[in-house]
Amino acid sequence: MSLRVTFEEKANLEKAAAGMSLSAYIRWKLFDPSSPPPHRRGVFPVKDHRALAQLLAMLGQSRLANNVNQLAKAANSGSLPVTPDTEEALLTAVREVSEMRALLIKALDVDVAP
Repeated sequence: MSLRVTFEEKANLEKAAAGMSLSAYIRWKLFDPSSPPPHRRGVFPVKDHRALAQLLAMLGQSRLANNVNQLAKAANSGSLPVTPDTEEALLTAVREVSEMRALLIKALDVDVAP
């Protein structure tokens, strides 16, 4: 089914839909206007762009992926020396990943179980 409207009518529909798809908005208005409106699309999942920028900066400056990969190779080959330096490197990686996770959760404004 198609519907022909003028440019002005389409603009008015898009404004009234306020983030809903036009088809969902039109179906709701035609068939069930007394019910609450359908859920809107998540056009912008990022809620805190500053936190996301911080996270991306951390990822750009970090050699975390390379370092963890080297540690995994050494562990798999049985050549990972467990020294105070190795332990500190692992703890640093854990802290960095934890901080990145917190920034991502903040940026996306999601609830997570502790």
